[in-house]
Amino acid sequence: MDFNEHNLADRLSGEFIGNTVHFFKELDSTNIYASRIARNGTPEGTVVIADCQTRGKGRLNRVWQSPSRKNIYTSIILKPSIKPSVAPQLTLTAGVAAAEFLSRYCPGAVTLKWPNDIQVRKNKICGILTEMRTTGGTIDFVVIGIGININMRKEEFDEEFREASTSLREETGRDISRVDFVVGLYQSFEKWYEIYKSEGFASIKDRWLEYSEILDKKIQINHRGNIQKGKVLGIDECGALLLFDEEGKTKPVLAGDVSLIGDK
Repeated sequence: MDFNEHNLADRLSGEFIGNTVHFFKELDSTNIYASRIARNGTPEGTVVIADCQTRGKGRLNRVWQSPSRKNIYTSIILKPSIKPSVAPQLTLTAGVAAAEFLSRYCPGAVTLKWPNDIQVRKNKICGILTEMRTTGGTIDFVVIGIGININMRKEEFDEEFREASTSLREETGRDISRVDFVVGLYQSFEKWYEIYKSEGFASIKDRWLEYSEILDKKIQINHRGNIQKGKVLGIDECGALLLFDEEGKTKPVLAGDVSLIGDK
């Protein structure tokens, strides 16, 4: 099935996530475009999806490699009735939704790396970038950007992160229908977003920790050159990582690159 707006809209008819589809053959960034239309009042559940991006955005202002005809680059617009301080919960919710769906293709091999990466056998396959706009302490909208490597071959990744990256094609040995995949991804996201709204963050947190490999492990966190080390105690109610540091203090950590101490 061709990867285009008509086929996606047809498959998503009647769904909440994907009730409105903005599809582009080429776009600077799905997050940039989603933020623009969200400011103009587009409904919650609207999705933006591109065949390729010219300015794909990763966390900490990094570039997300976004070639055409290969992967999924999409953004979901949400308008949750929550405080801005707990918005990081939505990043973890998206991580759980994507990890659960990816597990259908790679059973037992998918893990979550805090705060926004998904790995298969310790190689990155998915990144999530959450952005929001607020007014007077109230959330106007949240944009959940998701990039997933689907049909890229190993040699097509940029050399600097080739050995640390993977795709579904590399893991399964076959090409994957991007239409089928993104429809299933939206359905998984809708399921977990409804759980989040009805049951709160506790169920999300428990599921996230099941997919994570860092609970009770010693880690190092590098945030713009600032290094922290300690043992992971869990996730707090705002979605921050709880670190028992070398000084014997428990502190929440909101951002940084995590690595297991002693992990090669």
